[in-house]
Amino acid sequence: MCGKWAHWSGIEMSEFTEKIAAKFPDEILEGPEMESENAISVKSDKILAVLEYCRSDAGMKFEFLTDLTAVDFLEFDSPKRIAVIYILRNMKNMQNLIVRAFLSDDEEIDTASDIWHSAEWLEREVWDLFGVKFKGHPNLKRILMPDDYEGHPLRKDYPLKGRGERDSFKIIQRDRERY
Repeated sequence: MCGKWAHWSGIEMSEFTEKIAAKFPDEILEGPEMESENAISVKSDKILAVLEYCRSDAGMKFEFLTDLTAVDFLEFDSPKRIAVIYILRNMKNMQNLIVRAFLSDDEEIDTASDIWHSAEWLEREVWDLFGVKFKGHPNLKRILMPDDYEGHPLRKDYPLKGRGERDSFKIIQRDRERY
């Protein structure tokens, strides 16, 4: 293992995730397991500092934002169930880095559009489909759904057939060992 910051699932951290953990020792979180040594979860209020470090530090140089998306961990035993995921690329050594931050329903996260202009479009998509609000975004409005659309359709609590559909569903318990 690579010191006290070894990934909690048993996967060793890469040199990049170790650098982030060393630079931001109080900002690293545990979250749902990711099968990657180049993945790290950070506190949402420090996401801009971490992303700027990943882009600008001479030892990091993750200058390309490959993607920005979200995952709704509805079954996650925490009020911070929405993961905002940044996939960064170091074009020199051709490596990816995944940086995640978890949010509760009413929590906002800072926009990354000042670091990568392409984040403007990606953040609009995440807001439109998941309802994540990006503080400081220059034009946060719907991009895929109609302007008058109610809700955010990729959230796991969004009803497939209309409002109230899920109210009568019973919770299905899954055997995690099978997966």
